[in-house]
Amino acid sequence: MDFGSWERHTKGIGQKLLQKMGYVPGRGLGKNAQGIINPIEAKQRKGKGAVGAYGSERTTQSLQDFPVVDSEEEAEEEFQKELSQWRKDPNGGKKKPKYSYKTVEELKAKGRINKQLAAPQKELSQVKVIDMTGREQKVYYSYSQISHKHNIPDDSPQQPLGKDSKPQGFALPELEHNLQLLIDITEQEIIQNDRQLQYERDMVVNLSHEIQKMSEVLSHEEKAISNLSKVLDMVEECERRMQPGCENPLTLDECAKIFETLQDKYYEEYRMSDRVDLAVAIVYPLMKDYFKNWDPLKDCSYGTEIIAKWKSLLENDQLLSHSGQDLSTDAFHRLMWEIWMPYVRNIVARWQPRNCGSMVDFLDSWVNVVPVWILDNILDQLIFPKLQKEVESWNPLTDTVPIHSWIHPWLPLMQARLEPLYSPIRNKLANALQKWHPSDSSAKLILQPWKDVFTPGSWEAFMVKNIVPKLGMCLNELIINPHQQHMDAFYWVIDWEGMISVSSLVGLLEKHFFPKWLQVLCSWLSNSPNYEEITKWYLGWKSMFSDQVLAHPSIKDKFNEALDIMNRAVSSSVGGYMQPGARENIAYLTHTERRKDFQYEAMQERREAENMAQRGIGVAASSVPMNFKDLIQTKAEEHNIVFMPVIGKRHEGKQLYTFGRIVIYIDRGVVFVQGEKTWVPTSLQSLIDMAK
Repeated sequence: MDFGSWERHTKGIGQKLLQKMGYVPGRGLGKNAQGIINPIEAKQRKGKGAVGAYGSERTTQSLQDFPVVDSEEEAEEEFQKELSQWRKDPNGGKKKPKYSYKTVEELKAKGRINKQLAAPQKELSQVKVIDMTGREQKVYYSYSQISHKHNIPDDSPQQPLGKDSKPQGFALPELEHNLQLLIDITEQEIIQNDRQLQYERDMVVNLSHEIQKMSEVLSHEEKAISNLSKVLDMVEECERRMQPGCENPLTLDECAKIFETLQDKYYEEYRMSDRVDLAVAIVYPLMKDYFKNWDPLKDCSYGTEIIAKWKSLLENDQLLSHSGQDLSTDAFHRLMWEIWMPYVRNIVARWQPRNCGSMVDFLDSWVNVVPVWILDNILDQLIFPKLQKEVESWNPLTDTVPIHSWIHPWLPLMQARLEPLYSPIRNKLANALQKWHPSDSSAKLILQPWKDVFTPGSWEAFMVKNIVPKLGMCLNELIINPHQQHMDAFYWVIDWEGMISVSSLVGLLEKHFFPKWLQVLCSWLSNSPNYEEITKWYLGWKSMFSDQVLAHPSIKDKFNEALDIMNRAVSSSVGGYMQPGARENIAYLTHTERRKDFQYEAMQERREAENMAQRGIGVAASSVPMNFKDLIQTKAEEHNIVFMPVIGKRHEGKQLYTFGRIVIYIDRGVVFVQGEKTWVPTSLQSLIDMAK
């Protein structure tokens, strides 16, 4: 317990070092605490004799730490053995030879190892080798035989005969060679027999696997033969019932059930067989008989269910193309082309394009059943030429049936295929509108269905060329008379608001209406008017326009100009003196109208902000950048870039800003970045990349 107690007089570095190295007080030293705990004890000898003269001198602690059982007999025997080692044998006695024995298992293992030699090593092992390292020359026929030379260990390497050495008493090298040869032959036979046995075992395993595999193939072939025989019986039964004069003739439904059985129970045989020839021989005659009295326009859905069933039975799933080249490999496509298609050709040849309802219903009911390429052929080669010919003969002035009633029903089916018809239709309509007057509302009824069919550009061009000039002439003929106003011409023009664009309508009003209207207002104000009547007249005309037209900046400017004229008129001393309160009424009217405009603009901005928030562009009107500088500031905040003005710095009167470490200025919506010699315009994304 007092081990290391002297460290109380020192700084205790020894104990600290021991603890750092893992020493635990009270346990032995070493990695596994195998050291002794107590110090070595000294035992005092009884007399003055030599070591061991008074018996064992081991202490109790030594016996505990290193227990050893002493045996006097073993010690004596060991002593005698070591005692005679220094003596030389006077008789020169020979030691017994040592023999090495090899078991059969060792030979087998050696043979397996040698068997794994690579081909070049095997070829190298068949080299003739002459060994001249011994007393006599020996010839080996492989390098492996050299290793056998040292399999029988000798006591010591043979020394060359000297003067004092004695010759061996018994030396028969020929006999030793023959014995060694017999041993080698026996070893090789054992190894060869082991290899042959292993080969035969592997052959047995391989043959057992082959037998199992052949049995599986045999069972599969037997099953296939059985299935093919059953399929052949079913086909022969169908062929027998197809013969004329049969008591139980085959029907189309029964034939479909037979094909379903083939597909469900004998799927592999059904897919591998030539379905085209089978369907041509069995199904086609039945299908012809099924459709022989069919009129597609009277009963458009006749046969759709049975054809849909045959589509699942005959259509080749492997074919991804929809061209006519599939006829040789797809039975269903060939069935539709050779059996179903002739009826369609006949009915289309007799069909009148203006009676489009029955034909459209017929194709709609068959669109999911007929192959795509056949439907395209019907629309492109049969329907479109008939429509094109009918459009050429159509006259909008004499025909009582509007053209959209027999063209538009084809839009869902033909879509872009009808584009070539639109140009001649527009030309015929333009010719018909040459002598048209806006008082005739039938033109709008004829043109309105085509607004969403024509492309926006072609529609606007058609309106500008054929309708807008007529409306402008009508507005020119309009006489503005506050005392007796005839509104028919104005109504004729405003009635086209949804048909022509807002910009075209605003252009008409600016050119043909507002100059006359403002002139009448000025002349009225100059002749001692009744301002209350003028206010009602102003509000009445303004109510004639829709909100969309009133929201246009040009229309706003015209009505604001009218308000300014009225304000100037009442501001003069004459107007205010003649009608007390007129100035206040006109001012109130101006204030009310301006407030309505402001409220309408605010509402529009709020709607735009809400729409942008719904699309994820913005969350509120406050977050929408109002100008280019705000947009740059928003982008800087998004990318965590400092954007601030440089105090007291300008370039050509423009404020300079720092965008990150870059100096920029903004001029008319363009960002200019300071280069080496000049200012370079750049895009916003490039500016962000440079700042990063």
